[in-house]
Amino acid sequence: MEALTPAVASDEGRLLAGPESRRSELARLIRISLEFVRGFRKLHFVGPCVTVFGSARFKEDHRYYALAREVGQRLARCGFTVMTGGGPGIMEAANRGAKEAGGRSIGCNIQLPHEQAPNPYLDLMVDFRYFFVRKVMLVKYSYAYVAFPGGFGTMDEIFEAATLIQTGKMKDFPIVVMGRDYWEPLLSFLRDTMVPSGTIESRDLERILVTDSPEEAVSKILTAATTKFGLRWERKPKWILGERKVSS
Repeated sequence: MEALTPAVASDEGRLLAGPESRRSELARLIRISLEFVRGFRKLHFVGPCVTVFGSARFKEDHRYYALAREVGQRLARCGFTVMTGGGPGIMEAANRGAKEAGGRSIGCNIQLPHEQAPNPYLDLMVDFRYFFVRKVMLVKYSYAYVAFPGGFGTMDEIFEAATLIQTGKMKDFPIVVMGRDYWEPLLSFLRDTMVPSGTIESRDLERILVTDSPEEAVSKILTAATTKFGLRWERKPKWILGERKVSS
């Protein structure tokens, strides 16, 4: 994967810097549209996914790495494709577990100024320039989120999914949070400050499963996928469109 070029970095900054000429705005809209189309084409046949988030900084000997690796294995054995950001740490662990169990493993990378090497356990790596395009892909093809300990990016994904469920944009979408000891201070704030203050309701928290059990996590995801979403395991590519199946 190549590092983000100055031109790309400049374009990202200009996107949020206010209105530009109509020609520039149209050109950017076309680039965004093409990135959506490319993502749809690349990911259409990856199968039913579960997206796993977490820090890139945990090494192979860390307990969270081992936990994510087991979750990846269990998801793959159930027939899910494991989707991550494609980098090291928790992402690598989940992708690795999926590959070890004979499943499919996908990485959706966001281009950043500092190069991040893809982990070696990917069947397919898709690069995205725009965060919001990448987020759509991570939700569109997934039946659940599994969030391990991580930083701002992980928290962003948790709360965005929680907001989409709260506002009815996604229904009964499982959010599984693993690493109870790591997340407890945040959960305590949500439970003991936000709920009593009325800024969220207790049922908003009840939608989030907090567990350290890979078996419980995958069981909840599989139940939701089969009973609530009418899980479709396979789509057939059309050769006339130049489509192909992603193999594990």
